[in-house]
Amino acid sequence: MIQVEEALSIIAENSTRILVQKIQMHKALGYILAETVYSPIAMPPFRQSSMDGYAFIHSEKHQYDIVGTIQAGDHSKIKLKENEAVRIFTGAFVPNNADTVVTQEHVMANENSILITIMPEQHTNVRNKGEQIGEEEVVLKVNTLITPAAIGFLACLGITEISVYKKPTVAILVTGNELVEAGKKLPKGKIYESNSVMLQAALQTIGIKKAKVYKVKDDLKAAKKALKEILNKYDIVLVSGGISVGDYDFVKEALLENGVQELFYKINQKPGKPMFFGSKNETLVFALPGNPASSLTNFYIYVYPAIKNRMGFSDIHLKKIVRKLQDDILNTTGKTLFLKALYDETQVRVLEGQSSAMLNTFAIANSLLIVPHDVESIKKGELVTLLPIG
Repeated sequence: MIQVEEALSIIAENSTRILVQKIQMHKALGYILAETVYSPIAMPPFRQSSMDGYAFIHSEKHQYDIVGTIQAGDHSKIKLKENEAVRIFTGAFVPNNADTVVTQEHVMANENSILITIMPEQHTNVRNKGEQIGEEEVVLKVNTLITPAAIGFLACLGITEISVYKKPTVAILVTGNELVEAGKKLPKGKIYESNSVMLQAALQTIGIKKAKVYKVKDDLKAAKKALKEILNKYDIVLVSGGISVGDYDFVKEALLENGVQELFYKINQKPGKPMFFGSKNETLVFALPGNPASSLTNFYIYVYPAIKNRMGFSDIHLKKIVRKLQDDILNTTGKTLFLKALYDETQVRVLEGQSSAMLNTFAIANSLLIVPHDVESIKKGELVTLLPIG
């Protein structure tokens, strides 16, 4: 059995493999850029008006003759004289010898001329070519997270495809004779299976939208057969249940017989002690406890950073914050505790119902409060470390 810090270190060392793929820009939301992108054009690609108004050659005059109209998308060859102006709209091409745009609110206009009532400074409301970015300049640096704004920026430069770090494929294997699918009649002695849908939802929070779910009974032969197929098809395998030391817990044996290398088994923590982490070729395997709260706790602490590491993120762990403790905490276990808690701007409260089998507390918690294994007590008012999960 190892400490939490050692488990995290082993996972970080073994989850660094990152694959690169070309992807259509409009499908790249949530991916990490695998190479620096350079602009193929200047933006704007020509001098643009930033307002609806009138373009003219700046002078001390206030009255100008209107000699045309330029809408967005037009390319006008109009050459203005010093006493002339052209009606112009936002985003439209500014004639080469015009240097200023006056907004329409600051003029008195008729069909043939305008009188400027508030004279703008020279060059006002004209966006210069390349004002946002020049041709061959850096658009986005490698390791940038692709956001909606980034997609919009790439699109306005005419970029349709980029290189990103590939998101890992994930499978979830659920074991247990006692499990029944939600929506079906619940026989005596059975419980509804919740871990697969819970883990699928947790995966979606980090951009893994699809995870294939497999289900097997508590049987060594069935577990071995399912794992043989899964291990050859997926980058990450999450096993739910069957990893403790009961007579019907066959997962570890099935993993080892399928050639999975054990990197550690059991962590000195509560909840979530009976967890297995291993690898086969480039596939990572997390065998999580069957108890729902333990399973979700270990997902946040261990699976979350491994997947983010594979996706190319530089900051892979849940962020840590500190708050003042509202009540005393006693830790007589010698284990690291991860306690469901609620925090606000100043303090944090440990919630009742910390059982590893109970999700009701987890459902309202917004953080996990960490009590190190070598800390026996924390007094009210002391600062504690939290992992926000809301």
